[in-house]
Amino acid sequence: MADGFVRRDRVAREAEEERLAPAASRSKNSRGRVRPEEADEFRTAFERDRDRILHSKAFRRLKHKTQVFINPDGDHFLTRLTHTLQVTQISRALAAALSLNEALAEAIALGHDVGHSPFGHTGETALSPYVTTGEWHHAAQSVRVLDTLEDLNLTWEVRDGIRAHSWKVEPPPATPEGMTVRYGDRIAYLTHDALDAMRAGVLATTDFPPAALQRFGEPGRLWIEEMINAVIDNSLATGELAMDAPTLAVMNELRDFMFERVYMSAEQRRHNEAAEMLIRRLIDYHLEHPDEIPDSYRDTDADLTTQVVDYVAGMTDRFAQQTHDRLFGLQA
Repeated sequence: MADGFVRRDRVAREAEEERLAPAASRSKNSRGRVRPEEADEFRTAFERDRDRILHSKAFRRLKHKTQVFINPDGDHFLTRLTHTLQVTQISRALAAALSLNEALAEAIALGHDVGHSPFGHTGETALSPYVTTGEWHHAAQSVRVLDTLEDLNLTWEVRDGIRAHSWKVEPPPATPEGMTVRYGDRIAYLTHDALDAMRAGVLATTDFPPAALQRFGEPGRLWIEEMINAVIDNSLATGELAMDAPTLAVMNELRDFMFERVYMSAEQRRHNEAAEMLIRRLIDYHLEHPDEIPDSYRDTDADLTTQVVDYVAGMTDRFAQQTHDRLFGLQA
């Protein structure tokens, strides 16, 4: 020690991880990377992954990708980037309270949406007819972006958490840190999408299900606190990272309500249909003109359709709109 500083290198940080909860993931016990690498002098394997994701091109593009409302008026609506940062904060809060590996939770949360298409989940619907499975999903694409298109050589635990952050994906995450992101994602999008819907004049406080208002209070940060605490309290009581069943039932009721009144509302469907048409025009055009796909974002080992889908899925809302207008004019 000199001048008041203490060296805290990777070995020291790994030793600190031994004081985490028994269920926590230890970076030195990681299943490793596809290509073995020499360990970093200061950072643990999960800290290194976090930094790689944070500095990736796909992460930077999130600032110009829609969360729910397409081309909203006003500066305070969520983007995919602000959503990701909120998921990261909630996931780390859960990990810290349960003495889990915060760096792993953070890395998974930062990377969970990097494969998201333009125009939110509308893009998934637009892209699905072009994939052999019949359903294009952003979680799988996030892994593909980080594995193949940018090839960050991440650890197995980070890749697994990103793969399974969505509740519809099975099997679930193999680590409790991955589960913090599952809950963090849902808590973040329900609470802040509700605020965006109120900001847009789509919903008023009195519109929300009475059970949600009774359990969580008025929409806003109180919702986040109540949902986070429900996960923490139940996990400590049961030894399994999960929200208690009654609160989860209220959250699921709130989610169904948001789908009916916001995500699948008549007004939102009108915007979604226009966005789907735009994306499919871009796909069909580039299938006929593959030479216009830049080499910098292209997996030449993949079939042509996959290359085109990779390219269009990686577009920001703004770039997709600009490309469409350049190719087809200012038509809807």
